[in-house]
Amino acid sequence: MEKDPHKILAAFFGYGSFRPGQEEVITAILEGRDVLAVMPTGAGKSLCYQIPALMLDGMTVVISPLISLMKDQVNALTESGIKAALLNSSLSASEYELTVSRAAAGEYNILYLAPERLHKAELRHFASSVPLPLIVVDEAHCVSQWGHDFRPSYLEIAGFTGSLDRRPAVAAFTATATVRVKEDIRKGLELKQPFAITTGFDRKNLHFGVEKPKNKDAALLAFLEPRKAKSGIVYCATRKTVDEVWALLCRQGYAASRYHAGLDDRERRENQDDFLYDRKTVMVATNAFGMGIDKSNVSFVLHYNMPKNIESYYQEAGRAGRDGEEADCVLFYSGRDTRINQFLITNNHDNEAGEAVIAHNLELLKSMVFYATGTDCLRSRLLRYFGEEAPSYCGNCSNCNTLFEAADISLEAQKLISCVLRLKQRGRSFGKTMIIDILRGNKSEKLLAAGLDSLSTYGIMADTGPRRIRAVMDYLIQEDYLALEGDEYPVVKEGRFWQEILTGKKPLSLMLAKEEPKRPQTDSRGPDAGGRDSRGPDGRGPDAGERDTGKPAPSRQGPKQQAGAAKSFAPPLLSGTDEALMTKLKELRKNLAREAAVPAYIIFSDASLRDMCEKKPLTLSGFGEVNGVGEIKLAKYGGAFTALIREHLKDGVPGGQ
Repeated sequence: MEKDPHKILAAFFGYGSFRPGQEEVITAILEGRDVLAVMPTGAGKSLCYQIPALMLDGMTVVISPLISLMKDQVNALTESGIKAALLNSSLSASEYELTVSRAAAGEYNILYLAPERLHKAELRHFASSVPLPLIVVDEAHCVSQWGHDFRPSYLEIAGFTGSLDRRPAVAAFTATATVRVKEDIRKGLELKQPFAITTGFDRKNLHFGVEKPKNKDAALLAFLEPRKAKSGIVYCATRKTVDEVWALLCRQGYAASRYHAGLDDRERRENQDDFLYDRKTVMVATNAFGMGIDKSNVSFVLHYNMPKNIESYYQEAGRAGRDGEEADCVLFYSGRDTRINQFLITNNHDNEAGEAVIAHNLELLKSMVFYATGTDCLRSRLLRYFGEEAPSYCGNCSNCNTLFEAADISLEAQKLISCVLRLKQRGRSFGKTMIIDILRGNKSEKLLAAGLDSLSTYGIMADTGPRRIRAVMDYLIQEDYLALEGDEYPVVKEGRFWQEILTGKKPLSLMLAKEEPKRPQTDSRGPDAGGRDSRGPDGRGPDAGERDTGKPAPSRQGPKQQAGAAKSFAPPLLSGTDEALMTKLKELRKNLAREAAVPAYIIFSDASLRDMCEKKPLTLSGFGEVNGVGEIKLAKYGGAFTALIREHLKDGVPGGQ
């Protein structure tokens, strides 16, 4: 087997370069280290262990929570020419026995199974007959009772790995994890000095939106009307709501399916397959649907009801746009959603968890309410929740598009830089919060004791809200007019270009939140029942503390990008796409998928089809340059697709290679 990760990436998966973080994780695994990787949906977590599995001696075991996830992964790997299998209750007795026999004979590179099967006798048999160099724990947040999807069976994993004669490396992967959940993963899986990486939570191709419709049914139909040909998910809080919304969509002529725990296993399986195989375009479901679903062409996720916490929301919303195409993530909010979730948290909990877990979950619900009712940038709110530094304006969410306006910040920038320079003259420097307090004339004991009220810049921005000052300061730091110095407790210093601001040579403008008229405050509750205003007593949100984690690492994409890697902040759809050719390619893909008995996106993603439309390859060598085309798929499908493209271009339209 090839021992170069880059060559395996190209040969089996059809990409020319790694996304941020992938190569580092692969290297750590190949060095035999434990790994804790937090990578957002669509960031390519699977490749981080699938490529090492092709390079290590023996069989990699992947612990996964859902049958649908395993089937999806095994189908995709098999299509790419990789020997993979699964062991779960979906197999017949004969199929199960055959898979066990082949695994023991070392015929598979990767074997997927549920955590409940770790202590089965056959797995001990594998360990004695075939080397197990790597145990992968997918959806690793399930090990934490403080996470949003705790599964007690995940607590058995550490005992299994520790009981083997030779403990394999353990690699844990998840898309969403707070600092607390990360620590739970380390402890719960007994990771040994793991290589830990968080590649960033920002999905630049996703548009986030919050609406507060008076009539959710009417708003849903209005949302779906221009998306009739698109594939998407509608999440509801209860089974009853799922059934009602599904019936509504069916009456309106939509090809809709439904999924919740109240349906029997057969119907759930058939409904899920209808959605995965594009026989139905809309899935209406509770949160029982979707973990690990690898369907790449989901173009929208709409939450008809608000989830109980941001982790759940971000994971569910992240099922949109996995192939890098633009996608919408919209939340319909009402005060009733808050009351429903409060009831679900306090009445449907694990009795052994106790009051502490209930209280914790209610706090998580508050953060979700702040997201739904606040006026600041939605993307910034999400990223800051997970501990990432984020700009106050993204331009790709409903709040930024409707509640922000261009503002001249030249004078404010001068005041900020002057304050930093005045402090420097006294041999002092402070973090962002103290700078804001000085400019606003705060009379805190610490500030007055330091004599900072005697600065000429003290109180010169008393009429400016702290959130606006922070937004301007963040922009000045981003553009190097100011700079942060220090790691644990960073302080604000002058940047390289500060003189341009003080001399007035460079006017500055920034998209900032529109100023709202001040309203008399009666109590801490907001306009929605059960919710609270998203700003604290000083006007800042609950994320107002210092979180100067630095800028995210730049992407290092090559000419052959992986699906899902965004090229700019909000990448537009390819305006030059030949839609007639795209329609033909989709039809060919559907026919090939039907023959192979796999979902269409397993053959090629929409992103790969769009790349074919752009490059229009006429030969096999040209087809090999398409994103997502590896050697196996080139040999299997290259002839059919290039023949179709040649036929499409027979009238003499210039083609590709």
